[in-house]
Amino acid sequence: MHSKSRGALLVAASIMFGAFTAKASATVDFMPTGSITSQPVGHYELCQRMPSECSATYSANGPVHLSRELWAKMIEINNKINSTIVPRTDMELWGREELWSYPELYGDCEDYVLEKRRLLMEAGVPAGNLLITVVRQPNGDGHAVLTVNTHLGDFILDNLEPRILSWSQTPYEYLKRQASDHAGAWVTVHDGRAVAVGAVGSNR
Repeated sequence: MHSKSRGALLVAASIMFGAFTAKASATVDFMPTGSITSQPVGHYELCQRMPSECSATYSANGPVHLSRELWAKMIEINNKINSTIVPRTDMELWGREELWSYPELYGDCEDYVLEKRRLLMEAGVPAGNLLITVVRQPNGDGHAVLTVNTHLGDFILDNLEPRILSWSQTPYEYLKRQASDHAGAWVTVHDGRAVAVGAVGSNR
């Protein structure tokens, strides 16, 4: 990214952060999770190929502090991966469904998530605060997004949406996500917004 472009991005991120924190601090929005549930088959197979993907993880003693710098880094990484990875289905890439992998040039939603998670971990965010999450789109299709668990709530990095939104602002029904203490374990999400999501989807 050119220095001028990166500078403009950071200025925009700073302005967005100031407006957003004033609102978010009054209504911290965490995704309600429940009991252990089944691991997606694509993630299970990824863990068989790359066992480190399913190891015990740690969080920042709870939600990570969402600083101005972290917010800017989240925006930078989300924009970078969304703009550089070309969307392709697993069937188009591999001739089969649900093959999760780190993308080089092409990828589907899970691949975008894996790469964003990797880059945020490199930036110092604990793995336990970066949770692969499975959702259902308004049209009924399955989808994967990255949840960043912060002290101001759970925020979503999504290859179908350029903005980073609070989980409850997105038009999805949330089904399951990685457990914060173990990358190979998954927990249910109790999404009480399911009816509202359906209503939003029907109006689009």
